[in-house]
Amino acid sequence: MGGSRAQVNKQHKTRFASKSSRNLHKTSEKSRIGKTERNVAKGARAARLQRSKMLREQKRAALLKEKRASSGSASPPRVIVLFGLSADANLNSLAEDLLSLLSPQGYEPAFPTVASPEYKLRTTVLKAPHGDLPTCMEMAKVADLVAFVASASSSCEGSTSDYIDSFGSQYLSVFRSLGLPSTVVLIRDLPADMKRRHDSKKICTSSLASEFPEDCKYYPADTKDELHKFMWLFKEQRLSIPHWRSQRAYLMAQKVDMVADDSNLGKCTLLLTGYIRARSLSVNQLVHVSGAGDFQLSKMEILKDPFPLNARKEQDAMDSDEVGDAEVLRSLVPDPLKQEALLVENVPDPLAGEQTWPTEAEMAEAEQSQKQKKKKKRALPRGTSEYQAAWIVDDTDEEESSTDDEADGMILDERDGGYPGQDDNNYSDESDDQASIRDSDGETDVDSVMMEGENLTKEQLENEIRKIKQAHADDEEFPDEVDTPLDIPARKRFAKYRGLKSFRTSSWDPKESLPAEYARIFAFDNFNRTQKNVLAKALGMDQENSDDCATAGSYARLYITEVPASVASKLCMHAKTIPVVACGLLQHESKMSVLHFSIKKHDTFSAPIKSKDELIFHVGFRQFIARPIYSTDNMNSNKHKMERFLHPGRFSMASIYAPISFPPLPLIALKSSEGVAAPPTVAAVGALKCIDPDRIILKKITLTGYPQRVSKLKASVRYMFHNPEDVKWFKPVEVWTKCGRRGRIKEPLGTHGALKCIFNGVLQQSDTVCMSLYKRAYPKWPEHRFPILDA
Repeated sequence: MGGSRAQVNKQHKTRFASKSSRNLHKTSEKSRIGKTERNVAKGARAARLQRSKMLREQKRAALLKEKRASSGSASPPRVIVLFGLSADANLNSLAEDLLSLLSPQGYEPAFPTVASPEYKLRTTVLKAPHGDLPTCMEMAKVADLVAFVASASSSCEGSTSDYIDSFGSQYLSVFRSLGLPSTVVLIRDLPADMKRRHDSKKICTSSLASEFPEDCKYYPADTKDELHKFMWLFKEQRLSIPHWRSQRAYLMAQKVDMVADDSNLGKCTLLLTGYIRARSLSVNQLVHVSGAGDFQLSKMEILKDPFPLNARKEQDAMDSDEVGDAEVLRSLVPDPLKQEALLVENVPDPLAGEQTWPTEAEMAEAEQSQKQKKKKKRALPRGTSEYQAAWIVDDTDEEESSTDDEADGMILDERDGGYPGQDDNNYSDESDDQASIRDSDGETDVDSVMMEGENLTKEQLENEIRKIKQAHADDEEFPDEVDTPLDIPARKRFAKYRGLKSFRTSSWDPKESLPAEYARIFAFDNFNRTQKNVLAKALGMDQENSDDCATAGSYARLYITEVPASVASKLCMHAKTIPVVACGLLQHESKMSVLHFSIKKHDTFSAPIKSKDELIFHVGFRQFIARPIYSTDNMNSNKHKMERFLHPGRFSMASIYAPISFPPLPLIALKSSEGVAAPPTVAAVGALKCIDPDRIILKKITLTGYPQRVSKLKASVRYMFHNPEDVKWFKPVEVWTKCGRRGRIKEPLGTHGALKCIFNGVLQQSDTVCMSLYKRAYPKWPEHRFPILDA
């Protein structure tokens, strides 16, 4: 039979059939899906295979592009930095052997860059001076390959390895914080005998294996054949660089010149010539010269490559006397409409906080109140005029003002006065942390005499160091505890402090009572969104290859304008020993804001590091001077407790005023030695975490008192305050004890500052009564921003 009367057999029944499959025969044939399950599965499998094939092709294309960019003829020369793990390693002979192997006809000793047609490789070889940490750090920032040189005959005592001395160990830890590029270990001074040579290499490799990554290779480097094998493998090696270096274009200058600017006295144009690396550089971008500051470009010239791989071109380049005689292929001039402005600080509007012109209703209300004051009768001396009467203050007025002050609670400002013979300037923010005994780590410039670089004698310097070490020890033993001064009322001494019911849940307005420096900085509505847009814009500019950009690998000369002549002359001097690096800045990266770093004190630095001490921050390619404050990083609260010292063995947050930088970026903090003309030493390492001016950092102080009489839940406490007015002032603040009791102040006792407290449990006679007070802390604005001005 056919048609609609065709026989339909029952389907096989199963216990595990779904409800939809059991009811499938009830649906009409028109509503059923025409494609069978087998065809659906077959189509999904084909789509899955097609997708995986497409991903493989994309990875293969990206890898091929990366290989061509790093080792092709258009790629910049690879930078090899030779670093001796000990002072016994002879870097000069190794560098000469490598350069003579790559270029038998000779090379320029000032900046050793050679092109080898035999290896089809262009290389720059730099020697890191042993013991000079700042120079080693600058070389590490531009290195494509770090070749650590170990001497098999050296023996270093007191270190983690027999082949690494103390400076080598310190430098390795700094290298790990910056981000290690590709690394190899070259072993020199091996014995001539083959068996002893093999054993010595094996011992050296096993001793150094724990200090380097697992993929690090170890090569003997005594003979020419061994160096030939190393260079051949280096040519084929896929180099890896830290991620932060791939986000910004940078140029390592092979030649540094300066041209005086006649129209602007004291300024000049700085000329940096070298290869552009990592990304394309636009002439409209701002550039940062390491240690000197941020500047604009007036022109950028694309020059003929002085080190081509082609033998004929190489011979033509060798005929010229200097690299600076290279032919100009293209000249780029910035577009005034597109060029990014060099905006560092926000210009505050002095009238921004002023009131508007009063309305008619407000003027009428003021007249009404004035008339009521005139109607009020007062007893005045005979012959007193109306003008004189306006200056006479009634006793009732004084009482009203005092009650108003008490009703205001804990928060006072500069208008709170009324103590004869006391100048308000004595209670400013700078004097908040001077009067107490344990709080000797105050926030003043007077305490940090060594930091200001005054001419101190040896005895004064030792005495100052002893005071700081004692303050550091007291801060660890009695954190946050201060003594109430005897000569100043506590309500004036701690006028800017307030109590909190709960540090975690109590509210604190981040826009309240901001300092004047906050008018000079910039903030983002949504920092993550801004960072995403800025990085996407930079990536798009790199892929477009527009007319105002010099592509990566180009040999270019940058004309940097408005550079102080003293800074440019110092850079020309430093270029002989240390690489001068100019990096392109992303959008907004010249503007000042509040940056927060996750930071840890370095293991080799033993001196105490106090909040607001001056440090040299190396953040990526950038260098600047900052005076940070340190705080904890609370995950479950929007308030963070300030730390007076950077304590070893744990991470803290360092907050500074500095130019905006987009993470991820590494941090190396250096500290100059007081009174010694020695290079700065590594004080701390870390990484940039976020940019947030609204991050609340609270400085905590603890006032302590001691029970005099105890009666169950009540106790009389003395030595917390020294007059009853202070007790009344701090009465709303909760008190607590070191044994876990909590309570409140009931009333003052007597005239010497004793107070009666009620607690939630029985108090012990040996317990200590404490009161916690908080105020918001801010970083210190640096007096000078860049370290080259101090060099």
